[in-house]
Amino acid sequence: MSIFKPCDIRGVYPDALNEELAGAIGRGIGTELGGRTCVVGGDVRCSTPALKRAVIEGLARAGAQVLDLGIAPTPAVYWAHRRLGAYGAVIVTASHNPPEYNGVKFALGDRPAGPEDLGRLEKRVRDSDFVDGGGHVERREVRGDYIEWLRESFDGTGRGLRVLVDAGNGCAWNWAPEVLSSAGYGVEKLYCEPDGTFPNRSPNPAEAGALDAAGRAVVDRGADFGVGFDGDADRAIFFDEQGAIIEGDQAVILLARDILAREKGATIAYDLKCTSRVREEIERAGGRAIGERSGYSFIKSRLLDEGAALAGEASGHLFFRELGGDDAIYAALRMGEVLRRSGLRMSALAATIPPYCISPDIRLPRPRGDGQRVIEHLSRTFTDRPRDFTDGVRIEFEDGWALCRLSVTEPVITLRFEGDTPEALAAIRERVLADIPD
Repeated sequence: MSIFKPCDIRGVYPDALNEELAGAIGRGIGTELGGRTCVVGGDVRCSTPALKRAVIEGLARAGAQVLDLGIAPTPAVYWAHRRLGAYGAVIVTASHNPPEYNGVKFALGDRPAGPEDLGRLEKRVRDSDFVDGGGHVERREVRGDYIEWLRESFDGTGRGLRVLVDAGNGCAWNWAPEVLSSAGYGVEKLYCEPDGTFPNRSPNPAEAGALDAAGRAVVDRGADFGVGFDGDADRAIFFDEQGAIIEGDQAVILLARDILAREKGATIAYDLKCTSRVREEIERAGGRAIGERSGYSFIKSRLLDEGAALAGEASGHLFFRELGGDDAIYAALRMGEVLRRSGLRMSALAATIPPYCISPDIRLPRPRGDGQRVIEHLSRTFTDRPRDFTDGVRIEFEDGWALCRLSVTEPVITLRFEGDTPEALAAIRERVLADIPD
């Protein structure tokens, strides 16, 4: 079943993922729960209410004790998972995918679902290997408690600062503005009306052009910085007072420096799509830098396994030790603290990061098996170069690197290149792309 990915479940509704299959997925997760408690939330997509209802029915049929949180950001569901002491967490969402998609994220215990969990669940669904039990469903409201927790954690830290919030019509729509306002920020809102068709921009804020309107708005409205959220509010992309994007790997550097100023020697994890400046700046600030495979469950697992103070992805996922996971709204509050402590404008703060030359993601559609064939071909082609196989293949050159990996959410290969100079970047890119087989 192609909807079962390495870190979660995603597919087009209703062709690949429908209510019947969602119910079976719920029964499969409920069987794994063994009668224990599970929190369930969902995003604002048009298909979410029907799919979420089917998942909950499946969970209860398998004996799970379900706490239905309604429509909520993914980080708030994981927060409730920890706060309420539930064993399981399930979120009906396709995160940053286009509106025709939907899916399921889940966690069992304190660990995110990984490839083995997804493989086991896929087999259960395929074989109808479920238990039957008398589960229970209870509606639980956590929005007020979640917002109050953040208010207490960041009370008054935003006074004197103005932030532009671009919710992209997704789950952050009324959660993020209220949280930031409660911390003292003056909040300017953009696309803060929930709409599962995502009419104004892509639910992926890292997509080229997605935050163009937000960049203009931050200037027009005199904000000190801005934040754009993805569809389920677990990824954040920041931009400065001039409307320029703060790339995801730059955000990792700024947050890591702030942490290492107070905790020398702390471990910081990052995904291998990040610029080499991430590792260099972490080590320069006295930290221990660890590269990891891109993907939610891989980065979160590394955070937990290493006791890392911070972990981040170029895509905008930011994980914190004190949370045991990621939360884009929390990340926005932390970035505001970094800005305040620096005493600089956001553009000047970003300018303290040494410049670098890196390409955006280059995405080439490939069937799963064929994508692996490309990776193996490149590995054989560049046997004369140092290679890292943590995530696909990363090829090291004297003046940069190239990465070719399988997407964990879509049937594409992703390529990314970095060079010490624009000329080096162009040469590495041209050399590797020329060796991609048809």
